[in-house]
Amino acid sequence: MTKILMHGCGGAMGRVISNLVKEMEGAQIVAGIDPFCQDGVEYPVFQTLEDCNAEVDVIIDFSTASAVDHLLDYAAEEQIPLVLCTTGLSFEQLAKVEEASKKVAVLRSANMSLGINTLMKILSQVSGLLSEAGFDIDIVEKHHRKKVDAPSGTAIALADAVNEGLEDKFGYVYDRSDRRMQRPKNEIGLSAVRGGTIVGEHEVIFAGTDEVIEFKHTAYSKAVFGKGALQAAVYLAGKPAGLYNMSHVID
Repeated sequence: MTKILMHGCGGAMGRVISNLVKEMEGAQIVAGIDPFCQDGVEYPVFQTLEDCNAEVDVIIDFSTASAVDHLLDYAAEEQIPLVLCTTGLSFEQLAKVEEASKKVAVLRSANMSLGINTLMKILSQVSGLLSEAGFDIDIVEKHHRKKVDAPSGTAIALADAVNEGLEDKFGYVYDRSDRRMQRPKNEIGLSAVRGGTIVGEHEVIFAGTDEVIEFKHTAYSKAVFGKGALQAAVYLAGKPAGLYNMSHVID
């Protein structure tokens, strides 16, 4: 049985995962961390990591970027593997993730969905062929009105997967409004839509001469991310120090 500490248990994703784990064999949330949540869950909740006295095998984090620095220090010091799901991290925090992974197992992916991570594998395999055939590449992502970062981390991860198949020779363009010119060949366009309650939609468009190929992923609920996080936690428990991602889980 994999014993999980849910960091950010009072948030939307924390509550989704708390419900999903009830139907999952081989995993159990034994404690939660959240300074603003003291009820509505079936396990003890502590205000800080230091207050927690539960024995755990792995931490799942869906909190805020401001809480990640301390979490990384704690995981490294206590030698508890960490599934890091919080997005919107700064470049300095991403560097700290790299440093922490030298001491403890850390799994971080821009998107925890198994579908998205399978799509990224496919894109890295086909992008080179389609680009050589003259296809232009754009990515359009849509999210709810409350999402603050744009483009999404998932859209950038998809662009990176595409670029992997292009030997990282393409640049990213986020806004074409300030130029009057034909699009260059070696660019990937990224566009963001924010509105309503859209959970998450990502579309990768390969536009060629007289034909268009589209790869699309739509998340209809946050459960897809929660399921991926739980599978990642079971995978990561007991792993040696290192930086992991969802591609390791689905291999």
